[in-house]
Amino acid sequence: MAAKDQRNQDESMKRKRIAGTQREGEKRTSKKPKSVQSKPAAPPNKGLKKPFKSSKQQAVKTQPEKRQFAVEKKVPKSKRERRLHAKELTEARKKRRKRHYTLEQELASLWEKMRRHNIAKEERSKLVSEALQKMKGKIPEVAGSHVSSRVLQTCVKHCSQDERDAVFEELRPQLLTLACNTYAVHLVKKMLDNASKKQLEGFISSLHGHVASLLRHMVGSVVIEHAYQLGNASQKQALLLELYSAELQLFKDLVSMKESRLVDLISKLDLQKTSVVRHMASVIQPILEKGIVDHSIIHSALIEYFSIADKSSVTDVIQQLSGPLLVRMIHTRDGSKIGILCVKHGSAKERKKIIKGMKGHIGKIAHDQCGTMVLAFILSTVDDTKLLTKIVIRELQATLKELVFDKNGRRPLLQLLHPYCTRYFNPDDLASLNLFVSSLCTKDEGSDVNLNLEQTDCSEVCEFQDSGAVASLETTVGGNNSSISTNKNLQIVDGGKKDSSLRRRELLVDSGLAESLINTCIESVGELLRSNFGKEVIYEVATGGAGGILWPTLTDKLGALHEAVASLAALPKTEESEEEHILENFHSSRTIRKLVLNCPSFASTLWKIALEGKCEVWAHGHSCKVISAFLESSNLKTRDLAKLELQALIDGGILKVPESKLGHNL
Repeated sequence: MAAKDQRNQDESMKRKRIAGTQREGEKRTSKKPKSVQSKPAAPPNKGLKKPFKSSKQQAVKTQPEKRQFAVEKKVPKSKRERRLHAKELTEARKKRRKRHYTLEQELASLWEKMRRHNIAKEERSKLVSEALQKMKGKIPEVAGSHVSSRVLQTCVKHCSQDERDAVFEELRPQLLTLACNTYAVHLVKKMLDNASKKQLEGFISSLHGHVASLLRHMVGSVVIEHAYQLGNASQKQALLLELYSAELQLFKDLVSMKESRLVDLISKLDLQKTSVVRHMASVIQPILEKGIVDHSIIHSALIEYFSIADKSSVTDVIQQLSGPLLVRMIHTRDGSKIGILCVKHGSAKERKKIIKGMKGHIGKIAHDQCGTMVLAFILSTVDDTKLLTKIVIRELQATLKELVFDKNGRRPLLQLLHPYCTRYFNPDDLASLNLFVSSLCTKDEGSDVNLNLEQTDCSEVCEFQDSGAVASLETTVGGNNSSISTNKNLQIVDGGKKDSSLRRRELLVDSGLAESLINTCIESVGELLRSNFGKEVIYEVATGGAGGILWPTLTDKLGALHEAVASLAALPKTEESEEEHILENFHSSRTIRKLVLNCPSFASTLWKIALEGKCEVWAHGHSCKVISAFLESSNLKTRDLAKLELQALIDGGILKVPESKLGHNL
């Protein structure tokens, strides 16, 4: 019985355990997963916040979108389709980025038509008017565009005056801003070129207070220089005054046109010289550091700065300019003066930098009207003849045939052949070659002889050929283009420490330049004699240079040149020839006459080869001046050559020579 009760109890316990297990299983199966459990509703203030999404949900949701985008995006198959598709995408980007892109496209199509050369004037006017009408009210906005600025330039060039005035009025408030734009600056320059006097005056007045800041800008400085070149004397002075001092910048009506030099302004207005120097240094230094030295307004300001600055300030500027920077300045008159001053007052190291900076540009400098003066001064001053031969002389030899025919290019050659000759250098040129900065040297430095004259004229410059020293006028820096003050002292000035005659010989003869020059004269003898500028070169070469510097070494070469001229003169006189005979040509006849008067060896060669027994043929016209020169010569041997034959022509009335020009022993 006890065993049966125990068995029933065990079975009931077993059933309870099974039932409990089943209930727990039902609970587990009925429990929802966390990922699909319902969440309480979000409060109203959190409705804008995005619900959290797992990476799996995002992947599941974005995958269909990618497939849909891949279906919509049709990949072009051919090269042409890919190119057109890329073009469409580029156009879409430009439309989103540029506000007036569609307008620019329309203007470009009009511009292609209006800028053609074979278009009728009436049709072009219609196209210009149509383009201006499309841009009306939006001109300042489109002026800075690469395309629209070009269209505007063409429109301004070909439009009527009323249309041009309308464009100027619309641009006027934004001209200073456009002046600093890389593309719009060309439009601003075009507007100034076509502006009336009133419009130009208004623009220059609007620059008041902005000149110094614009000169420090690479693009804006171009507009200032353009306005400076277009302005009259008073407008140029108004632009320059802002660079001198803060007082003149604030009160522009303080100065009248009578005071053109800075030194006079300081004394009249009682300005503090140190304050002016400090202000000008603050304006000039950033300009030099940026290398904006191409403009003439900066050159004029530097000349004025040299006239008042102390020794250390001027020396610092000379050191900054010594090198390739100076090459970009010497194309103007004031820039040429600055170049001469840098060479004169610079040390040997600085002179070397200047000459090396000119390497590769010697030919261009020699052809420039102002740059050739710097080159002539360097050849007369620098003692390092080896460096000059290596850089300057070699580049001159490379273009020698072009230089001898050029008005400016021949000057460095003539300076070596005949230094400081008044026939080739006018008084202003000679004065600029003798410039100096008063703060860097004493009054009598570099002079051996001082002659006190009551009245000194630049045309009275004397020449000392035998000693190599040259007399010129002592001048000081301090003014604009015509503001050189001349002292009443005539001084013999020597260039460097080396003897001037020795320097000339090393550069002209020892370097081989003279031999190349003689060969060039022989090759082009007829052209040089008939040339207005080349005749002076061949005359100096044929006479052997000042002081006869070529004769001892190149006697045979000079004899060959004399024979070349005489052989050309010996050609028969024919009417069928296209060129005039050299004895009848205006330039060549006078050059040969001077050679007969001043070079006895040439006179002898010419007489023996070309004129002996033929004087009666050449006794009329321009050629009679050559014949008469034999009787006018001061050399006895020259007169004796032609005495018998020419006297018979004079007695027969064929040749007429004034008695005042006849030699004493005829």
